[in-house]
Amino acid sequence: MYYTAAYLLKVILSIFGRVNVFQKEKLPKSDGYIIACTHTGWVDILWLGVSLLPTKVHYMAKKELFQSGPLGWLMKKLNAFPVDRDNPGPSTIKVPRKLLKDGNIIGIFPSGTRTTNQVPLKRGAVTIAAYSKAPIVPAAYVGPNNFKELIRFKKPKIIFGDPIYLSENIPRKEAMEEMMGVMNDELYALQATLEDKI
Repeated sequence: MYYTAAYLLKVILSIFGRVNVFQKEKLPKSDGYIIACTHTGWVDILWLGVSLLPTKVHYMAKKELFQSGPLGWLMKKLNAFPVDRDNPGPSTIKVPRKLLKDGNIIGIFPSGTRTTNQVPLKRGAVTIAAYSKAPIVPAAYVGPNNFKELIRFKKPKIIFGDPIYLSENIPRKEAMEEMMGVMNDELYALQATLEDKI
């Protein structure tokens, strides 16, 4: 069902304009990595998934989205998995660790909420990367954030950055802090780069 839904979304979204994807060659050739993307509206989730086809993305999503019967069913069919953002525990990283071990791609929006402002990023992506020994690929999206902007044909753009690896030369805690800082800098630098592109 993932491919059926994804390609159908691609056709529908293409009616409003084609997404420009920059630096896709920076994505790791081997599977098993995390994409950490800026999050400004519900449309970026769709365009990110479409831009990576035929590669599947397993999105980490707040558990509240799974509590509605039809929506929860759809989320699972689209390879999303729930996380309790208010009470994170060891089980929070169990599912993504297994997915990464099996060579899958995890999609995370580290801002934790839809915003156009620079906010403190949540640590989930870095924690998962550290314990899974998987790289984080920073990504940024600029474009329509809702249906109103879609019908105005606002041009969507996505850019990928260089993979970020956890340093093995320093203690894990320090390495995670370093990785967090690099991810933060890269996300906003990529967003600024996109905003400068015509």
